[in-house]
Amino acid sequence: MQLSYMTVDVFTDRRFGGNPLAVVTNAQGLATDEMQSIAGEFNLAETAFVLPPRAPSHTAEVRIFTPRAELPFAGHPNIGTAFVLARLGTIHGRAVGDPLMFEGKAGLVRLELIRDAGAVAGARLSAPQPLARGEDIALDVVATACSIAADDIATVNHRPCIASCGVGFVLAELKSRSSLAAAQPRAEAFAKHLPSDRATGILLYVRDHHDDIDIHARMFAPLYGVPEDPATGSGNCALAGLLASLRPEHDLTLQLRIAQGIEMGRPSLLEAAAEKTGGRITELAIGGRCVAMMHGVLEL
Repeated sequence: MQLSYMTVDVFTDRRFGGNPLAVVTNAQGLATDEMQSIAGEFNLAETAFVLPPRAPSHTAEVRIFTPRAELPFAGHPNIGTAFVLARLGTIHGRAVGDPLMFEGKAGLVRLELIRDAGAVAGARLSAPQPLARGEDIALDVVATACSIAADDIATVNHRPCIASCGVGFVLAELKSRSSLAAAQPRAEAFAKHLPSDRATGILLYVRDHHDDIDIHARMFAPLYGVPEDPATGSGNCALAGLLASLRPEHDLTLQLRIAQGIEMGRPSLLEAAAEKTGGRITELAIGGRCVAMMHGVLEL
């Protein structure tokens, strides 16, 4: 079996930045364990597998794997896959339209293409599920898992908590960029306190309103084979929803420019948005630009 693939850097406008993604464009016929093995071979934060859609009105079914597990939803694989398919022009014998609609484990993901002078430059997605805020997480659990002090964590706006718009993350605000830069994941603490069925990982963030950036973030998910993620679309999408929900306005459009991956040497820019109507979060979106990198064939 020959499988075509492309790699793309997501949430960046330059090569060797952003979050690398592999997209297998003809994954029909692959078993789940084969997809998992291929994702482990690429050893990127995620690998996306494109399958024919179940409903003819949709663009494709997309399955997403980290090196260790399948995810029901993730931001950069959906955005990168939309970019790849739009550049290909056709998939499964049909033209790729705009918007695209992907079938995912967490639900339908709608994507609109970003274009520069007519050329496809990225994509913007709408989250497949509404914001869900879960349990609060103890400060010492977050501190231990991320090798920081409990006093580094800010609680004025919210305590660390699990939030999701398709996949759950612990969201924790820190008081300073220096604390954010010093953080390091401890896999044994994740295994003890935050097993993979409780949360995908921990997203730490600092509010930082300068240089057109609103937030600096880092995300650790060692139990999924991702010690640190250069750009986390799903987690930052949920973060935009959480922050909008905490604002006093009943009606609000919150737009955030989020920098991630700086400490890894993979600078990423994510543009997140949350719509709040009548005191309720009604839409969550995240988008960014992409750069094509490699293409090739896998032999199975």
